[in-house]
Amino acid sequence: MRRPPLRLSVLGPASLALALFLGACSSSDNLGEQPSFYTNLAQANTPVDAAAATTMLSEYRISRGQSTVTLDPELTRLAQEQANAMARADKLSHEVGGRNFITRMKASGYDARAAVENVGAGYQTLAEAFSGWRDSPSHNKNMLAPGMTRMGIATAYAPRSKYKVYWALVLAEPANPQ
Repeated sequence: MRRPPLRLSVLGPASLALALFLGACSSSDNLGEQPSFYTNLAQANTPVDAAAATTMLSEYRISRGQSTVTLDPELTRLAQEQANAMARADKLSHEVGGRNFITRMKASGYDARAAVENVGAGYQTLAEAFSGWRDSPSHNKNMLAPGMTRMGIATAYAPRSKYKVYWALVLAEPANPQ
Protein backbone atom coordinates (compact mmCIF):
# COMPACT_ATOMS: atom_id res chain seq x y z
CA MET A 1 0.00 0.00 0.00
CA ARG A 2 1.49 3.34 -1.05
CA ARG A 3 1.42 6.14 1.43
CA PRO A 4 1.11 9.82 0.44
CA PRO A 5 4.38 11.78 0.23
CA LEU A 6 5.76 13.41 3.34
CA ARG A 7 3.90 16.61 4.06
CA LEU A 8 5.74 19.77 5.07
CA SER A 9 3.95 19.70 8.41
CA VAL A 10 6.02 16.63 9.33
CA LEU A 11 9.13 18.78 9.41
CA GLY A 12 7.60 21.44 11.62
CA PRO A 13 7.74 25.20 11.28
CA ALA A 14 11.38 25.57 12.40
CA SER A 15 12.63 22.94 9.96
CA LEU A 16 10.53 24.44 7.17
CA ALA A 17 12.01 27.88 7.84
CA LEU A 18 15.53 26.41 7.84
CA ALA A 19 14.86 24.55 4.59
CA LEU A 20 13.55 27.72 2.94
CA PHE A 21 16.53 29.71 4.21
CA LEU A 22 19.03 27.13 2.97
CA GLY A 23 17.20 26.92 -0.33
CA ALA A 24 17.48 30.66 -0.76
CA CYS A 25 21.22 30.48 -0.01
CA SER A 26 21.95 27.77 -2.55
CA SER A 27 23.48 28.48 -5.91
CA SER A 28 21.48 28.41 -9.11
CA ASP A 29 23.28 25.14 -10.00
CA ASN A 30 20.98 23.31 -7.55
CA LEU A 31 17.67 24.81 -8.67
CA GLY A 32 16.45 21.72 -10.54
CA GLU A 33 17.51 19.20 -7.90
CA GLN A 34 15.06 17.66 -5.47
CA PRO A 35 16.02 16.66 -1.93
CA SER A 36 17.29 13.09 -1.68
CA PHE A 37 14.41 12.09 0.58
CA TYR A 38 12.16 12.41 -2.49
CA THR A 39 14.37 10.25 -4.74
CA ASN A 40 12.43 7.34 -6.25
CA LEU A 41 14.14 4.18 -5.03
CA ALA A 42 11.99 1.86 -7.15
CA GLN A 43 14.76 1.51 -9.69
CA ALA A 44 18.00 -0.44 -9.91
CA ASN A 45 21.15 0.85 -8.22
CA THR A 46 19.42 3.61 -6.26
CA PRO A 47 20.11 3.12 -2.55
CA VAL A 48 18.54 5.16 0.21
CA ASP A 49 20.55 8.23 1.26
CA ALA A 50 21.54 7.00 4.72
CA ALA A 51 22.98 10.37 5.74
CA ALA A 52 19.70 12.11 4.90
CA ALA A 53 17.79 9.41 6.78
CA THR A 54 20.04 9.88 9.82
CA THR A 55 19.48 13.64 9.78
CA MET A 56 15.74 13.26 9.30
CA LEU A 57 15.39 10.74 12.12
CA SER A 58 17.69 12.68 14.46
CA GLU A 59 15.72 15.90 13.95
CA TYR A 60 12.48 14.02 14.56
CA ARG A 61 13.86 12.44 17.73
CA ILE A 62 15.17 15.78 19.04
CA SER A 63 11.77 17.39 18.44
CA ARG A 64 10.27 14.67 20.64
CA GLY A 65 12.84 14.94 23.46
CA GLN A 66 15.06 12.01 22.44
CA SER A 67 18.75 11.77 21.56
CA THR A 68 20.15 12.01 18.07
CA VAL A 69 21.35 8.92 16.25
CA THR A 70 24.50 8.32 14.25
CA LEU A 71 24.91 5.99 11.33
CA ASP A 72 26.53 2.72 12.36
CA PRO A 73 28.22 0.51 9.74
CA GLU A 74 27.28 -2.75 11.49
CA LEU A 75 23.63 -1.77 11.90
CA THR A 76 23.61 -0.63 8.26
CA ARG A 77 24.96 -4.04 7.25
CA LEU A 78 22.25 -5.76 9.32
CA ALA A 79 19.56 -3.55 7.78
CA GLN A 80 20.86 -4.29 4.28
CA GLU A 81 20.85 -8.04 4.93
CA GLN A 82 17.26 -7.83 6.18
CA ALA A 83 16.08 -5.70 3.23
CA ASN A 84 17.82 -8.08 0.80
CA ALA A 85 16.30 -11.16 2.47
CA MET A 86 12.80 -9.69 2.29
CA ALA A 87 13.29 -8.73 -1.37
CA ARG A 88 14.56 -12.23 -2.26
CA ALA A 89 11.59 -13.84 -0.48
CA ASP A 90 9.18 -11.12 -1.67
CA LYS A 91 7.87 -11.07 1.88
CA LEU A 92 7.59 -8.32 4.47
CA SER A 93 8.68 -9.86 7.76
CA HIS A 94 11.07 -9.55 10.70
CA GLU A 95 11.78 -13.27 10.29
CA VAL A 96 12.97 -14.02 6.78
CA GLY A 97 15.48 -16.72 6.00
CA GLY A 98 15.04 -18.45 9.35
CA ARG A 99 16.68 -15.69 11.40
CA ASN A 100 14.61 -13.51 13.69
CA PHE A 101 15.58 -10.06 14.93
CA ILE A 102 16.92 -11.26 18.28
CA THR A 103 19.15 -13.86 16.63
CA ARG A 104 20.47 -11.33 14.10
CA MET A 105 21.26 -8.76 16.79
CA LYS A 106 22.98 -11.24 19.10
CA ALA A 107 25.12 -12.54 16.24
CA SER A 108 26.33 -8.98 15.66
CA GLY A 109 27.22 -8.29 19.28
CA TYR A 110 24.24 -6.08 20.06
CA ASP A 111 21.87 -6.60 22.96
CA ALA A 112 18.51 -7.25 21.29
CA ARG A 113 16.76 -5.85 24.38
CA ALA A 114 18.36 -2.49 23.56
CA ALA A 115 17.46 -2.48 19.87
CA VAL A 116 14.42 -2.09 17.64
CA GLU A 117 13.66 -2.72 13.99
CA ASN A 118 11.20 -1.24 11.52
CA VAL A 119 10.62 -2.97 8.21
CA GLY A 120 8.51 -1.79 5.34
CA ALA A 121 7.66 -2.43 1.72
CA GLY A 122 6.14 -0.38 -1.05
CA TYR A 123 7.46 3.00 0.03
CA GLN A 124 9.29 4.39 -2.97
CA THR A 125 10.99 7.33 -1.24
CA LEU A 126 12.59 7.99 2.11
CA ALA A 127 9.88 10.59 2.73
CA GLU A 128 7.15 7.97 2.23
CA ALA A 129 8.88 5.42 4.48
CA PHE A 130 9.46 7.96 7.25
CA SER A 131 5.89 9.22 7.03
CA GLY A 132 4.47 5.69 7.03
CA TRP A 133 6.51 4.66 10.05
CA ARG A 134 5.70 7.91 11.86
CA ASP A 135 1.97 7.37 11.28
CA SER A 136 2.08 3.78 12.61
CA PRO A 137 1.97 3.75 16.43
CA SER A 138 4.27 0.72 16.84
CA HIS A 139 6.80 1.92 14.25
CA ASN A 140 6.74 5.46 15.63
CA LYS A 141 7.39 4.07 19.12
CA ASN A 142 10.47 2.33 17.73
CA MET A 143 11.75 5.50 16.06
CA LEU A 144 11.37 7.36 19.37
CA ALA A 145 12.71 4.58 21.62
CA PRO A 146 14.74 6.10 24.47
CA GLY A 147 18.46 5.37 24.60
CA MET A 148 18.90 4.61 20.92
CA THR A 149 22.01 6.37 19.62
CA ARG A 150 22.98 4.25 16.60
CA MET A 151 21.10 3.40 13.44
CA GLY A 152 21.34 1.54 10.18
CA ILE A 153 18.96 1.85 7.26
CA ALA A 154 18.82 0.10 3.92
CA THR A 155 16.61 -0.68 0.96
CA ALA A 156 16.47 -3.47 -1.58
CA TYR A 157 14.92 -3.10 -5.00
CA ALA A 158 12.73 -6.01 -6.13
CA PRO A 159 11.57 -5.26 -9.70
CA ARG A 160 9.20 -8.26 -9.93
CA SER A 161 7.56 -7.58 -6.59
CA LYS A 162 4.33 -5.64 -6.24
CA TYR A 163 6.17 -3.64 -3.55
CA LYS A 164 9.27 -2.80 -5.64
CA VAL A 165 11.23 -1.56 -2.57
CA TYR A 166 11.85 -3.26 0.78
CA TRP A 167 13.06 -1.27 3.78
CA ALA A 168 14.82 -2.05 7.05
CA LEU A 169 15.69 0.39 9.83
CA VAL A 170 17.58 -0.79 12.91
CA LEU A 171 18.10 1.40 15.99
CA ALA A 172 20.25 0.34 18.93
CA GLU A 173 22.28 1.39 21.89
CA PRO A 174 26.03 1.00 21.37
CA ALA A 175 27.21 -2.58 21.08
CA ASN A 176 28.66 -4.19 24.18
CA PRO A 177 32.38 -4.96 23.97
CA GLN A 178 32.95 -8.63 23.18
